Amino acid sequence: MNILILAAGYATRLYPLTLTKAKPLLPVAQKPMIEWVLDNLAPVPGIDNVYVVTNNKFAADFQAWADEYVQRQPKMSFKIINDGSMNDQDKLGAIGDINLVVNRENLAASDLVVVAGDNLFSESLEGFAQFCKGKRAVLATYDVKDLEAIKKYNAIEVDAEGVITHFEEKPAHPKVTRTGIAFYYYSKETVARFAEYIAEGNNPDQPGRFVQWLYTRTPVHTYEVPGIWFDIGSKETLEEANGIFACVAKK
Repeated sequence: MNILILAAGYATRLYPLTLTKAKPLLPVAQKPMIEWVLDNLAPVPGIDNVYVVTNNKFAADFQAWADEYVQRQPKMSFKIINDGSMNDQDKLGAIGDINLVVNRENLAASDLVVVAGDNLFSESLEGFAQFCKGKRAVLATYDVKDLEAIKKYNAIEVDAEGVITHFEEKPAHPKVTRTGIAFYYYSKETVARFAEYIAEGNNPDQPGRFVQWLYTRTPVHTYEVPGIWFDIGSKETLEEANGIFACVAKK
């Protein structure tokens, strides 16, 4: 199984903080956001390689970070993929980046975990990997417990077995508070379908759009992540995350 970290965005809503530093490398509770992802994935057995897809602006920064991080997590093997984009106008989009790495690195031969590098998790994700065994696709979810708050995310409805029955981006009139987050598992059979999605001319940005397309074609299971998940979209939420995860780090 391979892991693909999405880190090619420009996070313009966080300017000027992200003018000279990629969002996943910004510190939260004294460590880069991306390490909150990887530290919680580290206990997962059977990880072959970790690919980090980024842009031309920050590729060297991610390489420097990976060279240092691997000293602390020697079981992980990293490869930094530069998608060649220079700014927010010529970016490939998250799904475009996934398709690029899948093709360039021949990742369709193995199962793949895709996760955004700016996700913040408070607990181990080993249970996610166990849950994914034998499934074609899994979307991680989180209950935001607020019908108003979920309007800025997506809303997920599932059947009795936890398989997605309805997926709506930024719902105007949500009925549920469960949202899908940028953390996915795809079997090798499903990984090959990114090329199909792109060939149909679908929107290459926002990784959740692939799930929205996929769930009508193959069962997509859901897994609720344990503990705290946090999404940072502004300087205010970054400050909030620093307070929350400083407490997590002390446990």
